[in-house]
Amino acid sequence: MPVQTKILSGVYADSMTLMALSTKVNKLPGVQKAMIGMGTAMNKAVISDVGLMSSEVEAASIGDMIYAVECETEEICAETLAKIDELRTASVTDQDQKNSYRSLDKAVEDSDSSLVVISVPGEYAASEARKALEKDKNVMIFSDNVTVEDELSLKQFAHEKGLLVMGPDCGTAIINNVGLCFANAVNEGSVGVVAASGTGAQELSVQVDALGGGISQLIGVGGRDLSEDIGGIMMIDGLNMLAQDDQTKVIVLISKPPAEAVTNKVLEVAKGIDKPVVVCFIGDESAESNANLHFTNNTLEAAKKAVQSAGLSVNTDTKNYDFDYERINSSFAANQKFIRGVFCGGTICDEVFYVLKNASNNVAGNIVSNVAKNAKDQLPIGATSHDNALIDMGSDEFTSGRPHPMIDPTDRNARLIKEAQDPETAILLLDFVLGYGSNEDPVGAAAESIKQAYADAKKDSRSLQIVAYVLGTNRDPQGKKNQIDQLKSLGVHVIDSVVDMGSVALKMLHK
Repeated sequence: MPVQTKILSGVYADSMTLMALSTKVNKLPGVQKAMIGMGTAMNKAVISDVGLMSSEVEAASIGDMIYAVECETEEICAETLAKIDELRTASVTDQDQKNSYRSLDKAVEDSDSSLVVISVPGEYAASEARKALEKDKNVMIFSDNVTVEDELSLKQFAHEKGLLVMGPDCGTAIINNVGLCFANAVNEGSVGVVAASGTGAQELSVQVDALGGGISQLIGVGGRDLSEDIGGIMMIDGLNMLAQDDQTKVIVLISKPPAEAVTNKVLEVAKGIDKPVVVCFIGDESAESNANLHFTNNTLEAAKKAVQSAGLSVNTDTKNYDFDYERINSSFAANQKFIRGVFCGGTICDEVFYVLKNASNNVAGNIVSNVAKNAKDQLPIGATSHDNALIDMGSDEFTSGRPHPMIDPTDRNARLIKEAQDPETAILLLDFVLGYGSNEDPVGAAAESIKQAYADAKKDSRSLQIVAYVLGTNRDPQGKKNQIDQLKSLGVHVIDSVVDMGSVALKMLHK
């Protein structure tokens, strides 16, 4: 099929905007493939990998915007390139135009904002972040592909100036009741959060909201902040900031288990704070609560402890679902032994992994994942799933140069079909993450794939059970109830928390 490309010099848009635009263009009639991005080496490599490379794309500079399309005819290609211009222009409203700037200097000059969000190619993110810090602005770096050396330098500089650097690769924050990037519409309240985990922070915030509490501030610090290289600089600074915040009555720290030396440093600071501090290092059961520190190993328990510590009553009973476990269990064929999970959220994948891992004596086979720390538990990049396999489709190997599945679930949909077709798959686990920045209808975008998964299983005379979790609130743009109703109409089992996803799957599969 014909391929056409177009290069726009001196035109820039951030990666989230261009990924969302690519998603729209790929849905146009007659379009087989479409990619829109800046002319970075990574983007050009992805364009080449999907068969859309041209001499014009090869020659494009990092400051050029690239349109690349493959369509059924040359005419449709030309029409699509023109349509991209229309869609890109239409996405900028008159108000956006009035507040649109071609440089950080001009934006800062015209604004009294105290925070700058950086979403440029990673090669440029550090220099733009430093400019903002030099102008005494806090920084949220959505961009990834920033070197560890640059991250350390920026955070040390910010620490000296009493400023925040959230990120790099920081996808979620709520500052002064304003959600940034991938955030949810939750109640304002007295629970402050410092998180080195994007979807973990989202899950914590929506569970606090569901329990009747609210968020004072949610500070994202990026996934590497608690590494030995960075040393928890922003986790500690965020902790100290919340300690001084009058609205914050209880603080939650959330992360994957940090390096031991960094853990000790963070906890030493937390002990000296005159507020309850809930520490949630996902899957870590080694610490016992003491003094003002309360340890949990999952976001649901962290939310419950935080809301309790804020003075609200919480039902701590385990949730019971009225699923017919015996009927479901008896419906599986003898070779249907495994649970497969295909997730958008990395922390969601992590939490389910630990639930299954801790119950490994009650499940057939190993528990493997592309996010597992131990080599024996890892599912290698590009490998076919085996045993009980949990896949984070939002990890770097799947999103390099491609839209995150929370924005465009195309790759996730293809993988869920593939997992459902495996004759050893009994249960398929899916997450749907709502909020600002996410797909406008994530369940709707996956509906045809879910139908196909069920149809393929039925054709092979197999039972397939799909269990899903919707992370969000009814105030999110997508509406949680609307998304749940769609799932139930498709025959999907819907649960209320990430932790419940793993425990429900185990009950369904128990022999």
